[in-house]
Amino acid sequence: MTSTGPARAEIVVDLEAVRHNVRLLRELVGPDVAMMTVVKADAYGHGMLEVARAARQAGADWLGVATLDEALDLRAAGDTGRVLCWLAVPGEQYADAIAADIDLTAYSRAELDEIVATGPRARVQLKVDTGLSRGGAARADWRDVFGHAAELEQAGRLDITGIWSHFAASDEPEHPANDAQEAAFREAVELAEALGMRPELRHLANSAAAILRPSSRFNLVRCGIASYGLDPAPGLTPDLGLVPAMTVRASLAMSKPVATGDGVSYGHTWIADRDTTVGLVPAGYGEGVPRAAGNTASVWVDGRRRSIRGRVCMDQFMIDLGGDLPPPGTEVVLFGSGSRGEPTAQDWAEALDTINYEIVTRVGGRFVRRHVNQETE
Repeated sequence: MTSTGPARAEIVVDLEAVRHNVRLLRELVGPDVAMMTVVKADAYGHGMLEVARAARQAGADWLGVATLDEALDLRAAGDTGRVLCWLAVPGEQYADAIAADIDLTAYSRAELDEIVATGPRARVQLKVDTGLSRGGAARADWRDVFGHAAELEQAGRLDITGIWSHFAASDEPEHPANDAQEAAFREAVELAEALGMRPELRHLANSAAAILRPSSRFNLVRCGIASYGLDPAPGLTPDLGLVPAMTVRASLAMSKPVATGDGVSYGHTWIADRDTTVGLVPAGYGEGVPRAAGNTASVWVDGRRRSIRGRVCMDQFMIDLGGDLPPPGTEVVLFGSGSRGEPTAQDWAEALDTINYEIVTRVGGRFVRRHVNQETE
């Protein structure tokens, strides 16, 4: 969203933090493992095109997206590196993606046939379900899908460039599913090779696994949330020096006193238990601020954390200023890096019983997004 004047509320994305995080993760996994930076869902709310450029500057070998539209948007913006797309439905128009040199993902024989029916020789990676029970070929179908893919490759209809899967519980290192899934993935790779395929890439690890489970790195890792400086396994990840890239801030619209017994916001879900002051923040669930943040999350104003009071509304919410009356225009930080003591996306996630992924991805709406520390190529 663009603005012609001062931002009432904005998302500030530090692209140097993204570059720092990508470099750090590359160093962690080592020179023999390729790095994919996942930029789906508008780079988890950070701005896909800007983040993609920063990730490439930091050495990302691959970019990962969910949809064909996302992949084509990267190409339209000038990205020429390797891109993997992994979510499609019957009837997708693959021709433009194939022409744009995008690696596609197939889960089934039918999907393979639909891709090759487009005409030109496509690059395809095969996704297998190793226990997440979400996308990917079911174990019972591996031989059929692999055999068909091998036949199509031998006939010159496509190139199989990778085989991959996704963990269900990599943020819980001791969960038994992790060992089971890694073993299943190794079986899938062995079967693919036995049927004549020699895929360039084998990948299983997302951010948490890339950091916490070195055995699952194979020759590529897919780092999403960690690239944005957020902990993929809170409480378990060692301090790597990741830097959160997103700060969400607003300008205080007003502050005023409320008396003991006054109710605040819709439904009076918070009633002042003392004489105090409250402030109006001009952002709400229309901007992706969770309605559930009412009476649970906090923000940062004038060097202190201030609790959200009452229900979050569509366009605004109230905060308890504890007797202070900061002037309109005072900065309100909803969440940021935490370097000043302000709440982080993880703090909001814990307050709302969710994950930091959701907090950063859902903000948007009328927030103005501004990127800082951009570099020219």
